[in-house]
Amino acid sequence: MSTPEEKLAELSITLPEPAKAVANYVPFVISGNQLFVSGQVSLGPDGLVKGRLGETMSLEEGQAAARLCGINLLAQCKAALGDLSRIKRVVKLGGFVAAAPEFVEIPQVINGCSDLMVDVLGDAGRHARSAVSCPVLPMGVAVEVDGVFEIA
Repeated sequence: MSTPEEKLAELSITLPEPAKAVANYVPFVISGNQLFVSGQVSLGPDGLVKGRLGETMSLEEGQAAARLCGINLLAQCKAALGDLSRIKRVVKLGGFVAAAPEFVEIPQVINGCSDLMVDVLGDAGRHARSAVSCPVLPMGVAVEVDGVFEIA
């Protein structure tokens, strides 16, 4: 069975340096056997992915933005744990999508992150989830996702 790091390599994904906090919080907290990762925004190699679904972005662009959030979540996990194999399960993801009032495909956007978790972690990547829309997100980003992980 492949390790999460091997799966990332198979998917041609290189984890970025984890983002630093932009306000009065920490990027992650370990409490007991759980890792809580603060919201990770749609930030990729070309910078912030900004916009609003249903106005300036398509569903596919939103899914790609959510996938970036997932990559950033995994980067924070790696920083916290040193080894992604310590993740026993993704417990819950909370997805936030900047969207026009008429845009209702919020769950499909967050699938971009959920699918990545399953691709990298297999059954351990299956999780409970929230997916909500809002009129605006920090720095004008399109998507933000936070996560709770059970760890060894």
